[in-house]
Amino acid sequence: MKQTLATGPSGARAHADALRGSQIREVANAGMGLADVIALWYGEPDLPTPDFICQAAAEALARGDTFYTENLGVPALRETLARYMSRLYGRDLGPERIAVTASGMSGVNLVQQVLVDPGDNVVVVGPLWPNMVEAVHLMRGETRIVPLQFGNDGWRLDLQRVLDNIDGQTRAVLVNSPSNPTGWVMERDAQQALLDACRERGVWILSDEVYTRLIYDRPVAPSFIEIAEPEDRVIAINSFSKTWAMTGWRLGWLAAPTSLMGTLEKCIEYHYSCPAHFSQTAGIVAIEQGEPSVREMVARYHAARDLAVDRLQAMRGVRLHRPAGAFYAFAKVEGMTDSLAFCKRAVREARVGLAPGSAFGPEGEGFFRLCFASTLPRLAEAMDRLAPLLDE
Repeated sequence: MKQTLATGPSGARAHADALRGSQIREVANAGMGLADVIALWYGEPDLPTPDFICQAAAEALARGDTFYTENLGVPALRETLARYMSRLYGRDLGPERIAVTASGMSGVNLVQQVLVDPGDNVVVVGPLWPNMVEAVHLMRGETRIVPLQFGNDGWRLDLQRVLDNIDGQTRAVLVNSPSNPTGWVMERDAQQALLDACRERGVWILSDEVYTRLIYDRPVAPSFIEIAEPEDRVIAINSFSKTWAMTGWRLGWLAAPTSLMGTLEKCIEYHYSCPAHFSQTAGIVAIEQGEPSVREMVARYHAARDLAVDRLQAMRGVRLHRPAGAFYAFAKVEGMTDSLAFCKRAVREARVGLAPGSAFGPEGEGFFRLCFASTLPRLAEAMDRLAPLLDE
């Protein structure tokens, strides 16, 4: 007897049809045809990738670095990443624990493909970038959101609620720190407590550390890599997009136990085969020569953060906390019940592109996200345009 598969309206797999569309993209699509829009909706800077990185890619292309590479990435980049992480976190991390990916998002999807079966659940600290959640749903997994608490003293995590949501079907706990969109940072004691609990239960920790260098009160954010043993069930997800302003290059990496590398290698083969060689060459140069650029970028974002937060806090009915990391202001607006409609209005009337809080889950409703990775004059102009809308 022929088995009938569940399909959606398009005839595609039902779980694919049921994925939420990106509300951030929805707002961007509404604004892209308009003139003079200050686009602060996406998580990327308004300045291009530094010249020395672009030059490295151009030289790689001229050399003919346009062929397939190893599934896990060229050895030189894996070795460079291992040295970089060992230096950053004071732990001896070898290249055998590094898998280069065709973007951080590809790394997220790979991890879900490797770990999550239909019916499994992933406990998620939210609000969170929607792509992370939908990657679990695409694998027919369930997400259990534990929201950060927005209080007078900043964003706070009730770790006990995370632990209470773990059961026999839990495959992983997903944490993004520094957080997109809140800027919250998970401190060492909370990381250690979560690691201890997950070790005991045999549950994976998926640590999204894309913003680990974008932090304003210390050189680097706390990482599970600093406290985990080599074969602990910990996967750190990272990307070149934010730290080196390489959003369009689609290059990232995973740090994972060596026992998982063979499976990751096979999944990469059937997912995208390998990252582009010339992008990987540029990645090596970004890490080896990019520290001055990173320091300059963080200083620029620090000043931009203070400008954006100070201006927004002065507007009537707006509440937000000064983010400790990442490059977003996540602002709560008094009386707002439809953040998507508000952001469409903001792009239409004020010509400022924002991301609706509802894009990050129900717990984000009533907020909007503003990416402040921008030059100060451009950011000040955006604040001038938003003020009449928020002060009305």
